[in-house]
Amino acid sequence: MPEHVDAAASAADPPAATVPAIVARLRAAGCVFAEEEARLLLATATNPYELAAMIDKRVAGSPLEYVVGWAEFCGLRIIVGPGVFVPRRRSEFLVDQAVAAVKSRAGTAAAPIVLDLCCGSGAIGLAVTTVLSEACGTEDTGRGGVELHAADIDPGATAYARRNLAAAGGQVYEGDLYDRLPAELRGRIDVIVVNAPYVPSDEVGLMPAEARLHEPLVALDGGADGVGLHRRVAAEAPAWLASGGSLLIETSERQAPLTEAAMTAAGLTTSVVSDDDLDTTVVIGRA
Repeated sequence: MPEHVDAAASAADPPAATVPAIVARLRAAGCVFAEEEARLLLATATNPYELAAMIDKRVAGSPLEYVVGWAEFCGLRIIVGPGVFVPRRRSEFLVDQAVAAVKSRAGTAAAPIVLDLCCGSGAIGLAVTTVLSEACGTEDTGRGGVELHAADIDPGATAYARRNLAAAGGQVYEGDLYDRLPAELRGRIDVIVVNAPYVPSDEVGLMPAEARLHEPLVALDGGADGVGLHRRVAAEAPAWLASGGSLLIETSERQAPLTEAAMTAAGLTTSVVSDDDLDTTVVIGRA
């Protein structure tokens, strides 16, 4: 849920009688956080007609982030819309682990190189880069701070990633995993972060309607056991990682042993970390 909307919402509030009506419509449509969503829609809409259209879209089931045009992630506003995966809060744990992995290599590289693979909107790579740049005392990413690269096979995703990463100087490539990366990155990447789809094909239909009906299937379906892409990512990672560099893949507790086995088979030294509060697991492989 995007935050920091109260002040803006108060300036855009319609007559008091309208607010309960909006909340009632949202709640009837199944929106659990109807009051917060109403405030956000009121803060975002520039006129009553736009507000009405936004409410209609939300009531029809469109993800809130698509309706307002952005998602909050690690304190950042990530531009999103139809055709791109919406970053989840649980992936903030992946960001934390990636930052820690890079910091553990402090002093080994003047400008850490970060690769966000299967990047979607680019949220994870941007968050990692932002935190590392602030830790280095510079926000001049891509220019002596942190070098950011991102790749995705989906043209819709890369279009959003380019918009989100432009200010950070991030380079975005459209292609299958490592295929379009420049050859000069081989053996130089400090951390590869991956939130590839890991839902088994026959379980996609069990996902919440907001995801399965609106987000692209390519961002959800992880194949027969959900780990097909993880195996491909792990197999090629050693060729791209710098010595001591790390591959981090978000997965589920159930699938973590399969993801870890893929990294081990690739020759990486592995560990598994979890966050019960966020219900997420990250498998780490170090070159």
